[in-house]
Amino acid sequence: MVKMRMAISLSARKFSTFASHPMRVCVVGSGPAGFYTAEKLLKTHEGAQVDIIDRLPTPFGLVRSGVAPDHQETKVVVNQFSRVAVSERCSFFGNVCLGTSVSLSELRDLYHVVVLSFGAESDRVLGIPGEDLKGIYAAREFVWWYNGHPDCRKLSPVLKSTDSAVILGQGNVALDIARILLRPTSELSTTDIASHALEALEESSIRKVYLVGRRGPVQAACTAKELREVLGIKNLYVNIQKDDLRVTPTDEVEMKNSRINRRIYELLSKAAQSGTQSAAPGQRELHFVFFRKPESFLASNVGGSKVVGVKLEKTMLNQRDGPGKQIAVGTGEYAHIDSGMVLKSIGYKSIPVDGLPFDHRKGVVPNIKGRVLGNNVDGSPHPQPGLYVCGWLKRGPTGIIATNLYCAEETVASITEDLEQGSLPSPLKLPKPGREGLSQLLKSRNVRLVPFSGWEKIDAEERRLGSLKNKPREKLASWEELLEIANQ
Repeated sequence: MVKMRMAISLSARKFSTFASHPMRVCVVGSGPAGFYTAEKLLKTHEGAQVDIIDRLPTPFGLVRSGVAPDHQETKVVVNQFSRVAVSERCSFFGNVCLGTSVSLSELRDLYHVVVLSFGAESDRVLGIPGEDLKGIYAAREFVWWYNGHPDCRKLSPVLKSTDSAVILGQGNVALDIARILLRPTSELSTTDIASHALEALEESSIRKVYLVGRRGPVQAACTAKELREVLGIKNLYVNIQKDDLRVTPTDEVEMKNSRINRRIYELLSKAAQSGTQSAAPGQRELHFVFFRKPESFLASNVGGSKVVGVKLEKTMLNQRDGPGKQIAVGTGEYAHIDSGMVLKSIGYKSIPVDGLPFDHRKGVVPNIKGRVLGNNVDGSPHPQPGLYVCGWLKRGPTGIIATNLYCAEETVASITEDLEQGSLPSPLKLPKPGREGLSQLLKSRNVRLVPFSGWEKIDAEERRLGSLKNKPREKLASWEELLEIANQ
């Protein structure tokens, strides 16, 4: 530990360049991965200048658009990120889209180091019949809709035309969605949920939510905290088939090796034992459906364009990948759930960018400890000098906010090592224009740049509007509103 601290201290002194020739770094993406990377770089390299660009006018990524509105305590991390953004050696460039406003090759020409941390803005697909029917949504779309993301402001989910919703998946995002659909809107009204979503939920006809998982309660991918929250919704009927709670010797091994798995199973078992046999009239219902995988989506008879249900195949667990690695395999036995709304919570997917190597199967940029890998003429991989990744682009869409801290530390350590070993040229020998060059380029293209001071105007206005409704903030949820306030 002492040697590591000494190495970091030496690196900071070594790369504390003259003010006229600082190390120029561009971080693409202003979510947790981007801000943790910027923070670590500023601390490790005293002479560095770090610019953070984002396609949205608003910073903070999934902390703003992914964290559930009733999880305000999780959003406190933006205070830490804001302190990074107002550093004199850091700048925020909002409303700047990689690939449209500026290309990756242009950024690499302008900066010594480019770190890509823009997360995952697309969705995995199931590839089964009927997936394009109306009433089927990706979890990302729905989460962005209720969180006020400007791309999903006009989603208009079919909340009034059906009394049930099927959520495919049992991870934390799936539980978030179930909670938003089932929790009393009187409780949501004091959160920062988008007004258009709150109004739609107040008129919602949804009374039953089915959480469908391929595997069993021992393998459920959620955390205990999220599960306790959804099970604790007032006046909620919870249905869990007791047969699904039977455990095998392999399940016992999994629970012995994982405290989280054991706790999830205990919470589900307790809920099953304490629940009533059936729901009371008017009571909202949450059904956990285990050992089922989607086979196809069922279409309405009239026109055949709307979803009316999901055909599910019963599964069993097969231990193919070693101890504790049970996978679900189909049994050829089928059933279906009637529903006019389906949400696919099966994972986010990153989007490739021109000039960037991309592993389409894994949905990540090929890398070693954050160093982006290209291919030599003979096909062998080699690091691309000055190009790095962090966050979901680096490791896939997994983990919690804090996971990005360790991810950023590893990437910044790789940058430091490359500087020390000469894989990156010294800023003194090869000065680059950095933010001045980027500002000139964006100005020449008439990009409506939103600096951090523009975000502060948006933030102040949202807080002002929220105070009128006893909410933490009233989110501006359209591109026009955001840009108008930011540029006042």
